[in-house]
Parts: sequence; C-alpha cells; structure tokens
Amino acid sequence: MTNERGFTLMEVLIALAILALALPILLGLRNFDLDLHARAKDLTTATLLAQEKLAETELGPALPFGETRGEFLPTPLGSQPTAAITNRPSNYRWKRIVSPTPLPLVREVKIQVLWPRGETEEMVEVSTYVFSTN
Repeated sequence: MTNERGFTLMEVLIALAILALALPILLGLRNFDLDLHARAKDLTTATLLAQEKLAETELGPALPFGETRGEFLPTPLGSQPTAAITNRPSNYRWKRIVSPTPLPLVREVKIQVLWPRGETEEMVEVSTYVFSTN
C-alpha cells in the first residue's frame, strides 16, 4: 500500500478563497501607489514653478496691491530655450496676490500655482514679504 498525500478539496478551496481576497487588495495598493507618485510629481512641479514666479516677483519692479494671474511662459524669463525647458507642463496657471502689511514699506506677496487633477483643481501656495521703494 502506497501512502500518497495530497491536498484535499477543502484545502484547495480555502487557498483559492484567500487568493481571491488578497489579489484585489494588492492590485488596489499598486494603483494607489501610482496615484501617489503622480501627485508627488505634480506637487514638485508646482512648487518649482511657484519658486520661479516668486523669484521673478522679488527681482522685478514693485507691484501694485491686488491680484494678477496668468499662464506660465514656455521659457522662464532670462533663460535660453532648450529641450528640457521648452517641455514645461502647460496645464499650470499662476495667481499673484499683493497685500499691504502693517509696515508701510513692506508688502506680502502670495503666489498660487493651480492645475487640474481629475474633477478637482489642486493648488500650491507660497508667500514672502518684499520691500517697496515707493
């Protein structure tokens, strides 16, 4: 008499049930990871664009109080067009808000970078204070 052992039908069914539960969860985590990676890339791009606009504001002439907005240029101001620079994302917009402060020669400057993400719109905001020579 041979003593052959194998899996019973119940053991196979339990293993398949565990696999059926675990596989969708693992695939969902992978999709979540891809979404987080794309969001991190968008946030990094928006932060760099906000820093660029903030430096442009600090180096430029004194700005009047109020709000201005626009699109990012294909080439940053003061740069030579290269392949890396001209491939800038085109769906980002900026908004600059210049506000008074209690100090008459100091202005608060907020830069908001906005971009669409699915059905909503994402935003990164940076701010600084600049001296006005007026």
